[in-house]
Amino acid sequence: MKKIITDKEKIEQLLSRGVVDCIVRENLKKRLMAGKQLRIKQGIDPTGPKIHLGRASTMRKLAKFQELGHKVVLIVGDFTAQIGDASDKTKERPMLSSKDVQENMKNYLPQIGKILDISKVEVRYNSEWLGKLNYFDICKQADNFSIAELLDRENFSKRFKEGIRISLREMLYPLMQGYDSVAVKADIEIGGSDQLFNVFAGRTLQKAYGQEPQDIITFKLMDGTDGRKMSTSWGNIICITDHPNEIYGKIMSMRDELILQYFELATDIPMPELELLSKDLQKNTVNPRDLKMRLGREIVKLYYNEKAALEAEKYFKNVFQKKEIPEEIPVLEAGAREYNIVELLVELKLAASKGEARRLIQQKGVKIGGEVADSSEHIVKIGKDGVLVQKGKRHFVKVIYDKQLINY
Repeated sequence: MKKIITDKEKIEQLLSRGVVDCIVRENLKKRLMAGKQLRIKQGIDPTGPKIHLGRASTMRKLAKFQELGHKVVLIVGDFTAQIGDASDKTKERPMLSSKDVQENMKNYLPQIGKILDISKVEVRYNSEWLGKLNYFDICKQADNFSIAELLDRENFSKRFKEGIRISLREMLYPLMQGYDSVAVKADIEIGGSDQLFNVFAGRTLQKAYGQEPQDIITFKLMDGTDGRKMSTSWGNIICITDHPNEIYGKIMSMRDELILQYFELATDIPMPELELLSKDLQKNTVNPRDLKMRLGREIVKLYYNEKAALEAEKYFKNVFQKKEIPEEIPVLEAGAREYNIVELLVELKLAASKGEARRLIQQKGVKIGGEVADSSEHIVKIGKDGVLVQKGKRHFVKVIYDKQLINY
């Protein structure tokens, strides 16, 4: 068994950086200092195919526990993802099909491997135990909670007062997450601050099943690039598998007030240094742009390497500051010499649908040959030298009709 590290400073950092709730703090600190390996649980529902920085920020805390020698138990919610967690939802979340969930989690572990040493992680899928429960089991668990307690949750309370439907399915979700803790005998559960009720359900059910209740740490939620909570459904995400140029570019385009939050939750920059950066921002002695550039480098380096971070910065400077076209552009072969612009954007996968393509054009977000496209009826002609198609500020594609006609 790996030696357990009981470094006071590292433990204090773990219990304070980005932390919202720590229950029960003194007990948790005592257990971490005791030198015994603990089982640290986090669950992640594959409701989408990619892991963004918001989800990664709590997983990075798992990595800190792993560095101290503790056992990380990662629960992939292949069962709970179908049910849907309503913790941060203002309306009912639709159920997902098993097929959708399987597709979403197909590449989860390789992504998580960018953060954790997967070879040392106990990966579990909660269909293993939740799929075996019967009505009696569920009733036995439900007997530990009252409707009043469930309605006391902020989002449920708000929806109830506003007459917005709350399904019984949504109310059962905390029981499922709580029973996960029983199934894996968790010592500690971590999650975002919106998970507090769900992780408390774990404590309640562990007591009911005769186990010692888990301690809890919840962390600040990370905002998306537009200032709202980072969410796949809102499209304000930065994914850890995005191309380095994409990650860096999104960091540079985000709101200035998010800089310190991202440094705290998405990097390992020491807190004393962040306090100095905060003072510099307040005094206007540092340009927010320069801090974003550093932030972009730090985040790309975490999920790729330093070389990729420097190349992403160079790309940004050339394309956005010097207004140059990138040297390396993907080359795609089209099936015809003329295209309606909407159909071309969909075929190039620059738009997921014709509706999205039309919105991009309406928002002046598409350029053909360097000129802004202003009509969804525009016909794109692909000459012998091809045509440059640009979506937004970062996406460039060279379209050709026949690869034999040009040497690009």
